[in-house]
Amino acid sequence: MVSDPAEYNLPMNFRIACFVWIASVACAADGKPLFNGKSLDGWEVIGDGQWTVMADGTLLGQRQVDYKKVLVPGGAIKTDREFRGWVDTQSWLYTVRNDFAEFDLTLEYWTRSPGNSGVSIRDTSRAKWGVITPPDFSKTPSKIGYEIQINNRYPDPTPSGSIYTFAKAPVGAQRVDDWNTMEVSSRKDKITVKLNGKVVAEHPGDPQRSLTGPIGLQLHDQFSVVKFRNIRIREVGK
Repeated sequence: MVSDPAEYNLPMNFRIACFVWIASVACAADGKPLFNGKSLDGWEVIGDGQWTVMADGTLLGQRQVDYKKVLVPGGAIKTDREFRGWVDTQSWLYTVRNDFAEFDLTLEYWTRSPGNSGVSIRDTSRAKWGVITPPDFSKTPSKIGYEIQINNRYPDPTPSGSIYTFAKAPVGAQRVDDWNTMEVSSRKDKITVKLNGKVVAEHPGDPQRSLTGPIGLQLHDQFSVVKFRNIRIREVGK
């Protein structure tokens, strides 16, 4: 049980800080699992990604690469352009629900080095144009909704925690080659991203884009390997 700070005649500013901390802990504890750690119930695979639940409850995403397309002479891929289109074809794991609006999303992620992934919100297309070959980059989730970048030494200048194309996070907030905690706060007038407890990106959002949508987890390319765990959400007003 947490005692009332007033019982100890503590300064008012310290009491306020204590109550704010207690309130934040209560809010975090109120979050509900978005991923149950046992199965993909409530989620839908978009594209050819292989998403499995490991014995410890970690969600593992990877691709089953058909190397015959690129390594065997006379294979299906014959030109540099075809190869690039194949490599860049995305896959996603999306919530079945399409109506997440104002919420606080918390998750932990890990990706290989070099690795690229992301978390999408408010993407009404459900990555329809990202999973075709070649992808239509003018209509990927970051262009229709919002993508929160995950980048582990990948040759992309956008660091982890960035709101892709809107707000760039500082370099160094991520723990390289390790687990990281991401928090995404979605409100009507602002999207805020925290990485390992620090605010790294904020943006009011594009007024032309939807205020609601599903939540998605990305496999960026054919060589992606990514893990997620402890995915929780607290919906405002619910």
